[in-house]
Amino acid sequence: MAETHYAPLSSSFPFVTSYQTGCSSLPEISRSTERALREGKLPELVCGIKETVATLSQNPVNIFVTGDSGNGMSSFINALRIIGHEEDASAPTGVVRTTQTRAEYSSSHFPNVVLWDLPGLGVTAQTVENYMEEMNFSMCDLFIIIASEQFSLNHVKLSKVIQDMGKRFYVVWTKLDRDLSMSALSEVQLLQNIHKNIRENLQKERVRDPPTFLVSNLDPLLYDFPKLRDTLHKDLSNIRCSEPLKTLYGIFEKIIGDKVAGWNQRIANECLKSSLGVRDDDNMGECLKVYRLMFGVDDESLQQIAQGMGTVVLEYKANMKSQSFHSLRREDWKLRLMTCPVANAFFCLFKCLPWLCPCFRRMRHKRMLLLVAQDTKSILEKILRDSVFPPQI
Repeated sequence: MAETHYAPLSSSFPFVTSYQTGCSSLPEISRSTERALREGKLPELVCGIKETVATLSQNPVNIFVTGDSGNGMSSFINALRIIGHEEDASAPTGVVRTTQTRAEYSSSHFPNVVLWDLPGLGVTAQTVENYMEEMNFSMCDLFIIIASEQFSLNHVKLSKVIQDMGKRFYVVWTKLDRDLSMSALSEVQLLQNIHKNIRENLQKERVRDPPTFLVSNLDPLLYDFPKLRDTLHKDLSNIRCSEPLKTLYGIFEKIIGDKVAGWNQRIANECLKSSLGVRDDDNMGECLKVYRLMFGVDDESLQQIAQGMGTVVLEYKANMKSQSFHSLRREDWKLRLMTCPVANAFFCLFKCLPWLCPCFRRMRHKRMLLLVAQDTKSILEKILRDSVFPPQI
């Protein structure tokens, strides 16, 4: 049977999710990329981020397929790869134990992924702890626990050990066709019962609900197999990119923080007019335009960013507070208080006091600068997220 290619599912990147993996090395960020952020040239940054993600996507990922002996691990691997049991590259299957030592397989559906077919628990060791050490669980990035007929104590122990390691895992029930043919229950009731049984057994050991899929190894296109493949594609991207991109985002935060600190110093030194290039540094609307341009989140830059990411500019403006001074005041109560009619009247009334005007002006500018910096961070986070899972329009 020929393999059919599946494109990665476009979805939101769970940026705060962390998966422990041995493949989280971040490609060296070029000086030009850092300079682009410092100079507020975010459109130039897009290319560098996309190249970084492309490099990360080549990192190898190890997936361990494990469970009790006889649960159909080898058959599942063949079904996941969409190849027949009779093909030369298939994992050997049979009614007796066919996997005595772990074996590795690859698939064109999942480039740079090694699927490890492990001997069933109990074949090589008597305890989960010994099995874990013998199979070298530490090298694995994601586990797939195979079950059928019953969700045994061994399955629960495996789940507990993997959770304690901080690794991600799935539970896959592999012989749904047989269960449906032998059960007097309706399909809906049977599926509910299997899910409930797995969940209740895991809860007894305080194991959080993992992604659970009910499939038939005989038909890799039915039941939860499509959902399983889509979830796996997303998680592979998360495993490869989550930690490195969080590191990259930390670099971006520091650069923006340094930039804010530098401009706060200029604000404190009362050199705003010359620095911003404006005629009136009390004109908050004009000054906001300069701050947005300075950070690279002005309208023209956002349009270029959206084009570079293959989406519409509204995607990047949707949650942006600083689109205009009016929207910024509406979204931020502190700035609204600083610029309300009462505050402006007070400001005009005491213009004769030489120390009051500069102090009040600095407060407003520092607040506006901070809000534009926050918008910049949000846009950078979205660029990182969209680089992993391009948005659909």
